[in-house]
Amino acid sequence: MSAVKSFLLAIDLSTRKRDEAAQDLMRVQSAHVFAQDQMNQLEVYAAETASRWTACAQVGTTPELMRHHYQFLDRLQHAIGLQQGVLANESRKVAQAKRLVLEAEFRLVSLKQVLKKKQAGLALIQTRREQKQMDEFAALQTRRTSAGHFSGNQL
Repeated sequence: MSAVKSFLLAIDLSTRKRDEAAQDLMRVQSAHVFAQDQMNQLEVYAAETASRWTACAQVGTTPELMRHHYQFLDRLQHAIGLQQGVLANESRKVAQAKRLVLEAEFRLVSLKQVLKKKQAGLALIQTRREQKQMDEFAALQTRRTSAGHFSGNQL
């Protein structure tokens, strides 16, 4: 029974680790969604800015204003590039967290299977032990009955 208790303890620990990994995955996925939302906002802002600039430039603009506009667009593109890096990093974190959840789940399933086999083995041993006791009892009863017939026939 000590082995079964050890497996139950290992399963409990493995379950907790799997649950922690699942919570980490949810946290990382949330950070990924936030990073994606920021990327979307930057892209929408860049598109709106470009369309506004196009409308304003048709009316008339100065070279100085165009230079400022291009500098601003360069900074905006730089911010988008940085956000793409953040998003790629968050994607790697999500993939890693998913892998950890799968590994924890696999370990838990494996431990449960081993426990099941161990319990089946112990049940088989117990059944054999009980069968042996029943066989011994039946043999003893047969000997007693046989001994009673022999002693009764001789009188």
